[in-house]
Amino acid sequence: MSPPEAAQRLTPELRTTAFYFTYFMGPGAAVMFLPIWLSEKGIPTEQIGLINAVPVFAILALNLIIGRIADKASDWRQVIVIGALIGGIVPIGLFFVNEFWGILLFWTLASLPTGAVGPVLDAATMRLTRRNGTDFGTIRAWGTVGFMLFNGFTGFLVVWFGSDVFVPLFVGLALLRAAVALQLPAFRAPATQATVAAIRPAPRKLLEVVTKPWFALPLIGFAIIFGTHIILNAFASLLWKEQGISEDVIGPLIALAAAAEAGMMFIWKRFGGRVSARQMILISAMVSVLRWAAMAFSPAVWVLVLLQLTHGVTFALGYLGCVHFIANWTSENIAAETQSLFTVLQQVMSVIALIGFGWLIGVYGAHAYLFASLAAAIGALCIWLSLRMMQPKEDAIPTG
Repeated sequence: MSPPEAAQRLTPELRTTAFYFTYFMGPGAAVMFLPIWLSEKGIPTEQIGLINAVPVFAILALNLIIGRIADKASDWRQVIVIGALIGGIVPIGLFFVNEFWGILLFWTLASLPTGAVGPVLDAATMRLTRRNGTDFGTIRAWGTVGFMLFNGFTGFLVVWFGSDVFVPLFVGLALLRAAVALQLPAFRAPATQATVAAIRPAPRKLLEVVTKPWFALPLIGFAIIFGTHIILNAFASLLWKEQGISEDVIGPLIALAAAAEAGMMFIWKRFGGRVSARQMILISAMVSVLRWAAMAFSPAVWVLVLLQLTHGVTFALGYLGCVHFIANWTSENIAAETQSLFTVLQQVMSVIALIGFGWLIGVYGAHAYLFASLAAAIGALCIWLSLRMMQPKEDAIPTG
């Protein structure tokens, strides 16, 4: 293949897919082993909850600012690349800390830059794919594949090499993500090319849309659902280990949820146009109620396999519904800012969930998942109220 032909194959979508693939590798390793690594250092569950929650709180303070800056920049790419580069360098500090405050500081600083640009990446990729007639879900799914790969692989690495492998692995993955960010394409439409907003008029100021209850309630509802999934990320591996499940089983269990998530993102477009975005979010909420209720009773591994497979519905389906719902009702002028606001809502619920669950798990053990089930029911109520306020006629997900 000649160089010009090779260059033509590196489409904007393919280059973005490569970045998504590396973007979630580090978090995939962390979900598998961070709580166990912290526990081995003598850090109690309450402090493990804080180590997971403080970065979320820090990102919360910056998300809207970063989103607004990204929308005003000549292209969203600039903010994404800068965040990835900083996020690749800072984790090196984890080699030099072993106690709570040091780990808290560097874990927060390592999580902050890439976490803050996540919603910018989603908004930019959604606009790119809608303009080119390609599929956002397929690109985003490769992020989940990277996450899943290191869910499973980290478990085996720990069994083979011990817990000391975790920090070098995490730092290496952060540096890989930074390197791949450098090849990202420009995301904005050229000045001469029509945008989504030009084809379908949409609000051009954030307050024009977020003050509408029917618009805000589904995002609040799924933010609550998202918070319950953060609980799973932060504490599932620790709970399962206490139940006698070994690391080389825990890793694949977590990876199985990621596989279900990726599978949903790969196939959703086959049925996505048949239901509205909010209906998809509501389905994810209702299944979440059942999933967390079952998790509360420390089920056998084969039951956990089935529950992990529901992740494609409880998270992926709701996430896709929200991203499309936002894109349907906003213009490019506020694309990253609105997506960042949605992320802020998720982070608020995540902070509440992590701190609260860190305490609840110390009191109730696995039965603390019943509180997660109750929270999911409240999220479902918010989405149902939105559907009652405004019927899903114009927020259907585009099939083209």
